[in-house]
Amino acid sequence: MLRFLNKNFKTRSGPLIGLSCRWMSVKSTVMSFGDDSQGALGLHNSPFGLGADAYEPTPIPGLPPDVCGVAAGPYHSLAFTSDGHVWAWGRNNESQLGRGPLSPRETWSKPQKVEGLDKVMVRAAFASGVVSAAIGDDGALWVWGKSKRGQLGLGNHVTEAVLPARVESLLGQEIVKVSLGWGHVLALTKHGKLFGWGYYADCRLGRIGRSLEASPLDSISEKVILSSENKSKMIEAAEKLVSEAMEKETDMPIIWEPTLIEEVSDAEVVDITCGLDHSLILCRDGTLLSGGSNAYGQLGQVTGYLGLHSVDLGLQPICVASGLGHSLAICNAEDGPTIVTWGWNHSSQLGRDGTENIPLVIDSLAGEMPVSVSGGRVHSIAVTEKREVWSWGCGRNGRLGLGSSADEAEPMLVEYLEGSDVLQAVAGFDHNLVLVRE
Repeated sequence: MLRFLNKNFKTRSGPLIGLSCRWMSVKSTVMSFGDDSQGALGLHNSPFGLGADAYEPTPIPGLPPDVCGVAAGPYHSLAFTSDGHVWAWGRNNESQLGRGPLSPRETWSKPQKVEGLDKVMVRAAFASGVVSAAIGDDGALWVWGKSKRGQLGLGNHVTEAVLPARVESLLGQEIVKVSLGWGHVLALTKHGKLFGWGYYADCRLGRIGRSLEASPLDSISEKVILSSENKSKMIEAAEKLVSEAMEKETDMPIIWEPTLIEEVSDAEVVDITCGLDHSLILCRDGTLLSGGSNAYGQLGQVTGYLGLHSVDLGLQPICVASGLGHSLAICNAEDGPTIVTWGWNHSSQLGRDGTENIPLVIDSLAGEMPVSVSGGRVHSIAVTEKREVWSWGCGRNGRLGLGSSADEAEPMLVEYLEGSDVLQAVAGFDHNLVLVRE
C-alpha cells in the first residue's frame, strides 16, 4: 500500500487509503516481472513466447498512458486510470477479468478494459485469487468473479458475478479500501468503520460468526516442516498442502454479506490487510490487531483462544501488508520509517534473521525510508522515499526482478529501475507490478 504518491498530495494522518488519481496529469508506464504461467504479467507479445517469465521489470504493452494505480491478485492483475476505467489481465478461470467464461484462453494475458463499469468513475481497484473489486468515486463497492466462500458479498449463496455487480448492502457507506484473502474480505470506510464477509473460521473476521473453529490451514505447518529438509522441495510441499487445505475450506462457515466488525466499532481503523487466511487491522491510536490462522506465526504472537489479538511491534506502525503466510508493517523509528516483519520465512521473505513469529526490524534497510511494502507467496517488495524498489525472498521465476532465479535473504535493490520515478510496486503470489511515472 502506498503511503504517499507525491509530496503535494494531501491525506489525513496515517496511510493513504482513499486512492484517487484524477490529479495525475502526467504519463505513466506499468511494468511487470516474475511468473507468467497465468498471463498475469500482461506480456502477450513477449519475444520469448506466451507465458514466459520475466526476470527484470518489463513494460506492459497495450495499457493506456494514464494508469494511476495497480493491483496484483495471486494470478491476475488490475490497473485503473485517471478517467476511472479498470483494465484486467491474467487468469480468468473464475471470470475475475470481467470477460466471461467464454473468453479465449489465449487472450487472457492481453490487458483489456473491464466492461460493466462504464457509468462508474473508479478510484481504486483490488484483487484476490478469484475475485476482483473496484471502488467508485461515490464510495460504492463493485465486485466480479466466482467464489464459493462468499467473497462477493452479494447475498446468501451468491457465488458468481461475471460482470461487475454493486454490493448493495454497503450502500450509504463510503468505502475507501478493500483487502481480499483467499476466502475472506475486509472493507474500510472513510470514517474508520470496518466490515467483513466470507469465510470466517479462526476469527480472521473477528468474532462476527456464531461458531468459530480452527482453519484446516492451521494444521499444515508441522506437515510442511516434516515433508522435506530441502528448501525448494519444502516450498513445493507447502504449496501443495495449502491448496489441499483450501479445498477443505469449501464447506466451512460463511458470512454472505458485509457485517460490521463490532470488536473495533469503538476505534477508528486506518489500515487493513488480508493474507491468505489471516488479517491485520491497524487503528488510529497505533493498536495493531491480528486474527486468523497462525500456522506460520503470521499473527505475531502465541494465540491461546480465538479472537483478535494485539500485536506488539515495539514501534509505532504506519501501515500494514501481508503475503501468503507472512506479515509486514512500516513503522516509525528514531531514524525514520523502517519495515518490521514476522511469519513464514522458509524462503527469507521476512528479509531478516531471528525468531519468525516475533515482529523484528529488517536492519539491512535502515536509512532507506520505505513508503510502501507488499508481500507475495514467498517474497516481498518495497518502495522507498527515493523511488527505489527493493525485493527479497524467493527468486524463482524472476519474481525479485534481479535478473536471476536466486533467493535473496536480505533486501536487494532492483537496479533495472534505478533512476525511474516509481509510484507504486505490488506483489501477487509470484509476480509483481510496478507503476512508473514517465
